[in-house]
Amino acid sequence: MHDHELFEIKGYTLQSGVTLDLKLAYKTWGKLSKARDNVVVVPTFYGARHPEAEYLFGPGRAIDTRKYFVVVPNMFGNGLSSSPHNTPAPWGRGAFPLISLHDNIACQHQLLTEHLKVKRIRLVAGFSMGGMQTYQWGSLHAGLVEAIAPICAAARISDHNHMFVDSAVSTLRLDPDFKDGWYDAPPMRGMLAFGKVYAAWLFSQDFMRGEHYRELGLKARQDVVLLTQNYFLQNDANNLIAMANTWMNGDISRNPIHGGDFAAALRAITCPAIVMPGMTDLYFRVADNEAEVAQMPHAECRPIPSVWGHGAGFGLSAPDGAFIDRALRELLA
Repeated sequence: MHDHELFEIKGYTLQSGVTLDLKLAYKTWGKLSKARDNVVVVPTFYGARHPEAEYLFGPGRAIDTRKYFVVVPNMFGNGLSSSPHNTPAPWGRGAFPLISLHDNIACQHQLLTEHLKVKRIRLVAGFSMGGMQTYQWGSLHAGLVEAIAPICAAARISDHNHMFVDSAVSTLRLDPDFKDGWYDAPPMRGMLAFGKVYAAWLFSQDFMRGEHYRELGLKARQDVVLLTQNYFLQNDANNLIAMANTWMNGDISRNPIHGGDFAAALRAITCPAIVMPGMTDLYFRVADNEAEVAQMPHAECRPIPSVWGHGAGFGLSAPDGAFIDRALRELLA
């Protein structure tokens, strides 16, 4: 995939203490205005690269690429930006260090303000881990960002969500061919087991009982497993673990500014926000988002009324996509 650009950050010291040269892959759509203020940022989500983020914007959508300059930065670990498989020794492969939400947004901020010379960001909107990055943008850069829309996400990973992610990663690591991250060929049994565990959480019980997978052209429960496995087989195993480590350490207050004070980090999101959890999402629960929004000065929790579970935020169902688009239009207005 060569339809993107690379922004190089030399000698960046991660929160984990490691200093290395990073490459941040990104792609843009639309045209930057003369005032450099018509910008929308859409961070990528777990296991995805910038093409997968295109479902959220385009001509005629709320995020209309004929009107807005859309920037999609690829999360570290996703295979295009610095990741285990493309980082040279001594920090590649099984030695890849933890890259935090704060590290991701610090580098994205450099890309936007120093390289692209952006003056204002109209909106940051993201799904899942993209939504976790969206919260971080709002908390650290409310003076630059005019509005945020976290979709099926959380500002801090819950204990239960951590247990799910950790269980999926553990199944991958159990494959003897994984070799603690020093494999020469994909640990296929571990990858397939990872996808099977993940599939059980991706959609809701209501989705499965109603056989809504047929709307995706699937015919049976096993097809849902195969869909999930094939999605993750597009990723390197170490890359999946690197992104999962970012996820499991997701907390917008883990930085020098907020020093672990989660309430303060939420209060710092002073821009308007519409937080959209999926009503049946098994990852990020409505109650968690409601508790976050209660501490954000200008925020609303607006659950997506969907049986699609976590998939409600991914635009797989037209009504869910329309619901999200209406909220984005409000924020952009």
